[in-house]
Amino acid sequence: MTKREMMTTVPVPKLIVKLSIPTIISMLVTAIYNTADTYFVGRISTEATAAVGLVFSVMAIIQAMGFFCGHGSGNFLARMLGAGKMGEANMMASTGFALAFIAGVVIAIIGNIFAEPIAYKLGANADTISDTIDYMSVILMGAPFMMGQFVINNQLRFQGSASLAMVGLMSGAAINVILDPLLILVFHMGVRGAGIATISGQILSFCVLLVMSMRGENIRIRFKNIKFSKHFFKEITNGGAPSLLRQGLAAIATLLLNTFAGMYGGAAAIAGMSIVTRVMMMLGSALIGFGQGYQPVCSFNYGAGLKERVREGYFFCLKWGLLFLAIVGISCFFFAPEVVRWFRDDDAVVAVGIVALRCQALVLPLMAPIVISNMMLQSIGKGVKASIAASARNGVCFIPVILILPSLLGLTGVEIAQTIADIMALGITLPMAFSELNKLKN
Repeated sequence: MTKREMMTTVPVPKLIVKLSIPTIISMLVTAIYNTADTYFVGRISTEATAAVGLVFSVMAIIQAMGFFCGHGSGNFLARMLGAGKMGEANMMASTGFALAFIAGVVIAIIGNIFAEPIAYKLGANADTISDTIDYMSVILMGAPFMMGQFVINNQLRFQGSASLAMVGLMSGAAINVILDPLLILVFHMGVRGAGIATISGQILSFCVLLVMSMRGENIRIRFKNIKFSKHFFKEITNGGAPSLLRQGLAAIATLLLNTFAGMYGGAAAIAGMSIVTRVMMMLGSALIGFGQGYQPVCSFNYGAGLKERVREGYFFCLKWGLLFLAIVGISCFFFAPEVVRWFRDDDAVVAVGIVALRCQALVLPLMAPIVISNMMLQSIGKGVKASIAASARNGVCFIPVILILPSLLGLTGVEIAQTIADIMALGITLPMAFSELNKLKN
C-alpha cells in the first residue's frame, strides 16, 4: 500500500491512532525532558528555578518561529501531496527548513548580544539575573538547531512518517535527561549545565531527524530546491501564522505571568507558577500528540477532496480527548500538593503551586475542543480563523485577564488567570470550528 492509499483509504480512527501513537510518545518524551531542567534545577535553589521559568519565554519565541516554518510548510506540503503535486511539495520542504535555520542564527546572535537587558525585561531581579543570563545565553546558542528540528519533525509528521519523527525527538530527549543530573548534580555546573543538556539534546534531535528525512518515500531537504518566493512565503504564513501566534502569545503570556507573580509573591511565586506551567504542558502534551496524528489525515484528505474524513477525524479526536483530559484533570486536582513538592520542596513555592494547579486542572478538559479545533482549522488552510483560535487562549483572553485580575485579587488573580482565560477561549474557538465543519458536511 502506498502512502497516498494509506492516507485516503484506511479507516479514519485506525489511521489516526496509528499516526498518533508515535506523536503522543514524542510529545510526552519532549514534555518530560522540558520539565527535567525544572526538576533538577529545583535541587539547586528557588532562585534558579525561577530563572529557568523566566527563560521559558525565550524558548517559547524560538519554538514559535520553528512551528511557524514547520507547520506552515508541513500543511502546504501535505495538501500538495494529497493533490499529487510533488514539485511544489519538494520546494516547500527545503524552503521552510532554510527559512527556519536562518532565523535561528539571527535570534542566537541578537539574543546573546543583548542578553542582560533581555533578562531584565523577562522579569529578572538582583537575585535571579545571574542564573537567568547563564541559562538563556546557552539556550540561545542552540536556536538554529531547535528551529531546524521543529521543521523537519513537522514535515515528517505531515507526510505520515510520525514514527521516524519520534525516533529523532526521543534520541534528543534521552541525551537531555542523562546530561541534566550529570552536569547539574555531579559536575556542579548549575543552570548553565541545564542549558547545555537542553541544547545537546536539541542538536542530536536535529541530526537524527535530518537522517530520518532521507529514508523511504519522504521528501529530501536539498539546497537546489530552496526557493524564497512570494508564493511560498504566503503559504508558510497562511499555514504557520496560527502556530506563530499561539507560541508567540504564549511567550508574552509567560512574561506577564512571571512579572505579576514576582510583583505579588517574589521568586517563590515565580517558581510556583513556572512549575505549574511545565506540569500543564506535560499533561496537555498527550492531547497535542493525539491532535498531531489527526493533522496529516486532515490536510491530506482535505487536499484530496475527501472532506467527510476530515469531519470524522475531528469528532473522533474530540471525544477521546475530552475523556482523557477529564481523567487526568481529576487526578491532578487531588494530587496537586505532591506534584508541586516533587519539583521544589519549599512551602512558599508549594502554596502558590497548589492553588494554580488545582484551578487549571478543573478546566483541563476544555483543552480538547480548543486544541483540536485549532489544529483542524490550520490543517485545512483556514489561516484567519486558525490564527484567531490560536490567539484566544494565551492572547485575546489571557492577556486582559492577567492585566486586570492581580490588581483586584493580588496573588490569587495570578493563580486563577489561566483558568478564566480557558473558559473564555472556548467560546471563541468552537463557533469558528463548527462553521467550517458544517461547510465540509455540505
